[in-house]
Amino acid sequence: MITSLPNLLTLSRIGVIPAIVALFWVDGELTRWVMLGLYTFACLTDFFDGYAARSMGTISNFGKFLDPVADKLLVAAVILMLVAFDRVTGLSILAGLVILCREMLVSGLREFLADIKVGVPVSKLAKWKTVIQMLTLGFLIIGDASPAMIPATLIGEIGLWIAAALTIVTGYDYLKTGLKHLTANDPKPAPAEEPADKPVPHAEKSGAG
Repeated sequence: MITSLPNLLTLSRIGVIPAIVALFWVDGELTRWVMLGLYTFACLTDFFDGYAARSMGTISNFGKFLDPVADKLLVAAVILMLVAFDRVTGLSILAGLVILCREMLVSGLREFLADIKVGVPVSKLAKWKTVIQMLTLGFLIIGDASPAMIPATLIGEIGLWIAAALTIVTGYDYLKTGLKHLTANDPKPAPAEEPADKPVPHAEKSGAG
């Protein structure tokens, strides 16, 4: 059911995205802490919706579809806003771009494999990538509003590159798995037909010389 607790948690993760985006236009230390609080809540729902679905036995097709979509919407929205408001600058933008491109690649791959009833399990490395990515975006959200002894922006930029590197590795793993099914049913080229008017070789003449 759409109104089950796990699905409501997932929907709430999507619901806080507009609030986080809107707060980028209201800069200030307090605002950044509020943004971090909303973002932390969204990240926690990513854990608890799956845990609740398994413990309550309410895993649904709607939840399977919505959960990864909610994750990608949250990550994409935060990265784009961080770049737009110069919280991520320079070469670090490329790390964010790598993450976004990987998310689109995996989404397209999952959609194709779902059509042919093939599941793609989440690897342990992909889970670590998600954790590092979540922590990284949290540091970048708080930025200069963090305590003086915590260089949040620097930690966030380093974490962004680590997440991008893990993104490439895990993305390649997914692609390698998916390619087996993407090329499994490719049509084979038809054999070339021999021309109908192919000349028949003359029989050799035999006789005494």
